[in-house]
Amino acid sequence: MLPEEIKKFIEVFEKLPSIGPRQATRLAFKMVGGGVAQLEETARAILGLKKIKNCPRCFFIYSGQSLTCERCSDVNRVKDVFMIVEKETDLITIERTRKYNGMYLVLGELTKSGNLEIHQKLRIGLLKKIIEELPDKRAKEIIIALNPTTYGDLNASIIERDLKDYSQKISRLGRGIPTGGEIEFADEDTLSHSLQRRE
Repeated sequence: MLPEEIKKFIEVFEKLPSIGPRQATRLAFKMVGGGVAQLEETARAILGLKKIKNCPRCFFIYSGQSLTCERCSDVNRVKDVFMIVEKETDLITIERTRKYNGMYLVLGELTKSGNLEIHQKLRIGLLKKIIEELPDKRAKEIIIALNPTTYGDLNASIIERDLKDYSQKISRLGRGIPTGGEIEFADEDTLSHSLQRRE
């Protein structure tokens, strides 16, 4: 009933977060209805994503010729304080508060199993190496800024045990964010208070 091109579009886009097959179908029809110019503009925007790289130090995305992202290469940022976040959107939300000027590590989306994936363990391993390169060979502080969910708390405990010898202080965000909430959706005032009341 549907042309193969529409079926393929739905097959690709239904895998995206919060889309699903019904939303992907609507999206396909909306884009086709927008005409060739809109389709070409969308195609260019998607192809432009090929230029995006992951920072080899914090794993946030960036583009350009530099070897690391703008935060990791910023000489004005505090180099011995690290914040571990789950997702890129968490980092963006925290940056909007303008209350934090340290370094980051984007861990990657947590599974509900309560166990870190291999790539996440490798990222924690890289953080240890970065800390060992500091003059004191220890961080001043590591802030574990994972979502206050059951599996977020479980993973935070695992990470805290793993990194306890690498930092003078390990803290968590204060509970201005409700249990079960997500950092990405917290307003800037709530998140600012959470940063200030970290434990």
